[in-house]
Amino acid sequence: MARTADRAAGGASRAATFDLVVLLALVALFVASLCLGSVETTPAEVVRILAAGAGDASTSAQVIWQIRLPRAIEALLLGGALSLSGFLLQTFFANPIADPFVLGVSSGAKLVVAVVMIVVLGAGQVMSPAVSVAAAFAGSLATMGFVLVISRRVRTQGMLIVAGIMVGYICSAVTNFLVAFADDQSIVSLDNWSRGSFSGATWSDVAMIAVAVGAMGAAVFALSKPLGAYQLGEPYAQSVGVSVLRLRMLIVLVSSLLSGCVAAFAGPVSFVGIAAPHLARRGVGSSRPLYVTPACLLVGAAFCCGCDLVARTLFSPVELSVSAVTAVFGAPVVIALMLRGRSAR
Repeated sequence: MARTADRAAGGASRAATFDLVVLLALVALFVASLCLGSVETTPAEVVRILAAGAGDASTSAQVIWQIRLPRAIEALLLGGALSLSGFLLQTFFANPIADPFVLGVSSGAKLVVAVVMIVVLGAGQVMSPAVSVAAAFAGSLATMGFVLVISRRVRTQGMLIVAGIMVGYICSAVTNFLVAFADDQSIVSLDNWSRGSFSGATWSDVAMIAVAVGAMGAAVFALSKPLGAYQLGEPYAQSVGVSVLRLRMLIVLVSSLLSGCVAAFAGPVSFVGIAAPHLARRGVGSSRPLYVTPACLLVGAAFCCGCDLVARTLFSPVELSVSAVTAVFGAPVVIALMLRGRSAR
């Protein structure tokens, strides 16, 4: 009994230490995001500008308050959302490389948003963030439902991943077909959005994202104990009073909303949902949702914040697609972690 308590205390201590280290790294990346760019500022100047409020009319203040700050906040919020969504899908399918991008969920959201965008812009209307989120959520949920149907018919997790990738290719192909016949305004909007980017973030976008990610993050925290039981198998979860059907429905809804929120505001962003949960588990030394959930949020936020910084500053004034940068850093992490896990076995 005492040994179990000591082990639990040690696990909590390691998780807290890891979270603190990642939080410090996140703060450093966040400050760097505010300092670096075409108009460079020092950390001291950034602190002065933030303390003075949004009323400062100087060029540096306007750049920070209207461009860099909302973009940096959006990057960290959506990075946390992608990481949480990936963690939920990996738990749901018991597959270490499941994530919204690999399973085609992001591509499904992209397809529905593209259709709605073409219709709305073609009618001369403005595409509001609420409409984008609703369309992305509908696309995510529909694709997730299709993947669930496939999961009941395939025999191995490898086949499920391949099926998800094929679903993603189909959705992307249909999206490209629609773009080919869209008018010029729609094509420009779709092209900028479909590459994956945190540029153009506004404070209204940030507010909506914060509400959605905050609510879904709280839901994942509330589901920590049922998720922990579910990780040990459905029979065990049922034996301790968990409604498995209800839990599975909640996982699908929460993960779809998280991935849909990312797709609506930033477009498709790859590999964060795979890499960040793996890094979080390795860091906390446990797969318990109570420890992994906050670590996932922090790792995903730091990962996306860092990748966005690289995307907009590495070849400035040319800005890279953030999805390309996350793939460059995320894919090797996934390969290394999988090889290490295999050698450990």
